[in-house]
Amino acid sequence: MTAPALVALAHGSRDPRSARTIRGLVDQVRGMRPDLRIEPAFLDLSRPSFDTVVDRLVKAGHEEIVVVPLLLTEAFHATVDVPSAVAAASSRHPEVRIRASHILGVEPVFLEVLDQRLRAALKQARVRELDALVLAAAGSSDTLANQTVARLARLWGNKHRLPTVAAFASAAPPATGEAVRAFRAEGRRHIAVGSLFLAPGTLPNRAAELALEAGAVAVSEPLGADTEVARTVLARYAVGAVELVPV
Repeated sequence: MTAPALVALAHGSRDPRSARTIRGLVDQVRGMRPDLRIEPAFLDLSRPSFDTVVDRLVKAGHEEIVVVPLLLTEAFHATVDVPSAVAAASSRHPEVRIRASHILGVEPVFLEVLDQRLRAALKQARVRELDALVLAAAGSSDTLANQTVARLARLWGNKHRLPTVAAFASAAPPATGEAVRAFRAEGRRHIAVGSLFLAPGTLPNRAAELALEAGAVAVSEPLGADTEVARTVLARYAVGAVELVPV
């Protein structure tokens, strides 16, 4: 019996680096599971679209598809856009079982990836010591989604024994620049920003620009095509594949 296909579904961006990063992540996942059919897809702004990928898989004979939303929080895209896209695809292909797994989310292991990215940024900026951290994320009108980022910020700060706050590129305060300025008002001068984004794009760019304008000494790159992220994609797929099995 053929294993369900895996669709890694990202939001999409006008920034071409975003799609390249997602494809790089998918290549990592393929390297770990060469036995699976694994395809990237995008909700908006990038190609291929989710509909195109699902139609392609159905034409190739796949009867089961697990969709792994490459989203870090349970915000609007996770609660509305993804379920709507999956429901529409299921209506077009009633003979195929399509299930969305839990979102990628923010696993504690992602802090290790954040640290790697931040060390690279600090090395480039020739900064050795820090006295505060800011964890930058997209931001949402959903309070629970923002609280998820705030909890991760506390974990990160406890790990490094540094004062740490969450900041957002849109929809919620504080903005990254505001967070940096608040630390500077306390007399802290070596403030670095970790980018809790999966790939480059408009919001990561905005978060970085505001932080640097406010005096941050370094801003890390997004998580990107990392092994730990790829493992998490496969973990979400595994649960989704089990849930496809009829009870």
